Amino acid sequence: MHVNIKKLKENATIPTKGSRYCAGYDLYSCLLEPVTIQPGETVKIPTGLAVEIPQGYAGLIFARSGLSTKKGLAPANKVGVCDSDYRGEYIVALHNHSNQSAVVNPKERIAQLVVVPFLEVDFVEVDDLSETSRGAGGFGSTGE
Repeated sequence: MHVNIKKLKENATIPTKGSRYCAGYDLYSCLLEPVTIQPGETVKIPTGLAVEIPQGYAGLIFARSGLSTKKGLAPANKVGVCDSDYRGEYIVALHNHSNQSAVVNPKERIAQLVVVPFLEVDFVEVDDLSETSRGAGGFGSTGE
């Protein structure tokens, strides 16, 4: 599948894969100088890119495990959803979950983009839903 991508800034980096079978494509910071994120702080980090996700697909932005375990940084909204009709810059709001300040450097891998298909649905309001053995049990109701 071809996905059109546009550099909005000259120093932007096209997403890359860490290995042949990676599902996620690494997104890079598009910074001119390092940015420090204090503990408990959220900072919007630009990628300098706009992406044309095909219709019927969405771009999902997930944390990079290395960045979250080594620096305590992960997307503030947990998973970013990029719709196929969005043409603006991809910006990752990184939150510092650690108790130490963390530095994001220019051209550092800050998140990963996974392009996935989705089903378009029509919600139909009804008086009753079909019965299941689980019923309305939630939040740990299927085990300990």
